[in-house]
Amino acid sequence: MSRYRPPQKPSAKYITPEGETLLKEELHQLWKVERPKVTQSVAEAAALGDRSENAEYIYGKKRLREIDRRVRYLSKRLEDIKVVVEAPTDQTRIYFGAWVCLEDNAGHEARYRLVGPDEIDPKRGYISIDAPMGRALLGKQVDSEIEIESPSGHKSYIVIAIEY
Repeated sequence: MSRYRPPQKPSAKYITPEGETLLKEELHQLWKVERPKVTQSVAEAAALGDRSENAEYIYGKKRLREIDRRVRYLSKRLEDIKVVVEAPTDQTRIYFGAWVCLEDNAGHEARYRLVGPDEIDPKRGYISIDAPMGRALLGKQVDSEIEIESPSGHKSYIVIAIEY
């Protein structure tokens, strides 16, 4: 059994200003607030003696590794991303940052926003431009029909409205 994993496709490097703010807040929370607390608790646990059977020490070190891994990822990601501030000149088509109203064959309406992969939030209707639906929506206009293969089967939608 090997540990080889094929490389992942690079994700889009776009983000909204709100998404950038959330990533910066998460980085600050991890680096300035949470990491010092965990470091202090690990130091206190280490002072108690035998570290091999000290669960507080072991799990504290594990949490430090998780925090450090996420901090490295966020730092690198924040350097690489491009914040999209302005709406596109052609607002009749769907591009990054657009709010899109769709209607399915049953007449149900749904509203989605195309965002970067770091911001996806299904509860708020934020879908990634890398997702199958996001890729299908890019460049479409009002009254365009899109078709998507999903795990639940084939679906088709009509674009009702586009907002920026």
